[in-house]
Amino acid sequence: MKRRPEHISQADWDAVDSPPLDNSLLAAMKPVRMEHPNIPPRVRGPQKAARKAAVSIRLDQAVVESFRATGRGWQARVNDILRDWLKEHKPA
Repeated sequence: MKRRPEHISQADWDAVDSPPLDNSLLAAMKPVRMEHPNIPPRVRGPQKAARKAAVSIRLDQAVVESFRATGRGWQARVNDILRDWLKEHKPA
């Protein structure tokens, strides 16, 4: 099931009547590139040097739940708090 984007009201979301796809509709579908060959492929540009590292860390469940409850960007907020902590404490 798709999640409703925040910029679309629930009434508008509910008003859309999308019938389920059946085999005849699926068989008639073609890749977009076949129907619209002039659309350029999406290419990601060159990346800057990695600024963050993916790590695995074990935290108390209550800590994780509290940060997640603050919504999107909770991991960035944890990062900001740790960065601020490092300003006042010298790493070992």
